Amino acid sequence: MSPDDIDVWVGLDVGKSAHHACALDRDGNTLYDRPLKQDENAIRTMLERLCEHGRVLLVVDQPNTIGSLPLTVARSMGVAAAYLPGTAMRRTAQLPPGTAKTDQRDAHVIAWAALRLPESLRDAGPDDETLAALKLLAGHDEDLAHESTRHINRLRSLLLQTHPAFERALKGDRITRDATLALLEHYGGPAGMEKAGIDQVRAWAKDNKLRAGTIIDDMFKAIGQQTVTVSGTLTAETIIPSIAHDIKTIKDRRRDLAAQVERLLEDHPLLRVLTSMPGVGVRTASNILLGIGGDVTRFKSAAHLAAYAGIAPVTSQSGTSIKGERPARGGNKRLKNALWQSAFVASTKHPSSIAYYKRKREQGKHHNAAVICLARRRCDVIYSMLKNGTLYQEPTLAA
Repeated sequence: MSPDDIDVWVGLDVGKSAHHACALDRDGNTLYDRPLKQDENAIRTMLERLCEHGRVLLVVDQPNTIGSLPLTVARSMGVAAAYLPGTAMRRTAQLPPGTAKTDQRDAHVIAWAALRLPESLRDAGPDDETLAALKLLAGHDEDLAHESTRHINRLRSLLLQTHPAFERALKGDRITRDATLALLEHYGGPAGMEKAGIDQVRAWAKDNKLRAGTIIDDMFKAIGQQTVTVSGTLTAETIIPSIAHDIKTIKDRRRDLAAQVERLLEDHPLLRVLTSMPGVGVRTASNILLGIGGDVTRFKSAAHLAAYAGIAPVTSQSGTSIKGERPARGGNKRLKNALWQSAFVASTKHPSSIAYYKRKREQGKHHNAAVICLARRRCDVIYSMLKNGTLYQEPTLAA
């Protein structure tokens, strides 16, 4: 809905038990300015009263959790809804005179920004049960990912403190493989494995159907490089099994979440479209869908989508002395991370993406910059795929 279609702009500074609402008309006159209970009837009564003045736009400063009920009530009444991002909110709050920080002033700032700076608003998203469920699952998966990283860092810290060579043998994702975690959970660490002996460790791995032949060889090779026992090793090896068990549990929970997301999206027409592209799995596809709000047509072009994601370069120009481009620092973080991660995977697995990545590195770009360039290029393809509903097709090379 364009600003010309709106007659009343309502700013809602949301709170846990109560909000503060401020409504302005086209001339900036205040139509409503008072506290509002976190209650459906109170919100509905306020909106019905304001609808008498014309078409209403409700703008909140937080679209999730405590802001969900006002948005749901507004949609049920056919009232347009949007939200003002935190960064825009803080910058806009510096424009009016005064430095006070109150709910009343914040509500007025939100309404004023909606009226005078409509380009600062963001779509509150469709009232889609699938996307709402997807957002909850994605948020839970993100929490589990942070928890897993914390446990992995703690595990590496213990191994690095007691046996650095053993920790180096588990570089990269080797430390999170199911076989590695099972061995650490059973034997505790290098001291426990050395006490058992390589033959017994191999036999145990075989009995438990673990594919760990190379990892076990590298572990014992590292164990042989250290003859002294660092203080605290025995205590550390009583902690390591529980940490390894926790990492395994989190991995299993994340697998279950991925399966739940896949079941949720199995009938979604865009899931098959997105996962047809190299480097995009179910989890990444769900984050892309959440980032674009489920509807790519609200973006005018692929460049608009790239700017929204924060993967398009920002121009810096002033007079004749300053002219250039710099990486964007803002953008939709969920969408930006999803596009970056899929580009990173493609840069190691997909032939044409590998060639493009290498070409950017040869041009002098650092790793992250080269991946961002690849993500920007893939963004054009993703936009076209989502807009037309077509599967990914490998580019045809010129003769």
